[in-house]
Amino acid sequence: MPNVAQVMRKELKKIAHDASVKDAARRMRDERVGSLLVEKGSTLIGIVTETDVVRRGVAEGADPRSVSVQSIMTTPIVTIESIRTVQDAHDMMGDLGIRHLGVTEGGKLVGLVSVRDLLVYFKRVSEPKITQD
Repeated sequence: MPNVAQVMRKELKKIAHDASVKDAARRMRDERVGSLLVEKGSTLIGIVTETDVVRRGVAEGADPRSVSVQSIMTTPIVTIESIRTVQDAHDMMGDLGIRHLGVTEGGKLVGLVSVRDLLVYFKRVSEPKITQD
């Protein structure tokens, strides 16, 4: 079974901690991603996801134009080592109820793996089981 490094996204999409939730939502839409890493200076301090925007922002009645990403982000970033298997990432996401994992090598964040990345991988390696009439 492949390891996480083989399915992760290496390009880390980041946003400043003081950016608005509206700016984050627009970036996620425009870049077709479900999360952005939150940066304060040159340090990654968390991750903001579509779920954070909905549950901690919109559902709480926050004004997305004035609320900062830092106030709704998830911290710390949950990580997995790049040598772990794709199944390990799947199990970890399921156990923790999360959709994104930071991928590390020697303690340094080198990528991100999402539920979507895992779905694409498992679809590619599995035999079709459902057919259309």
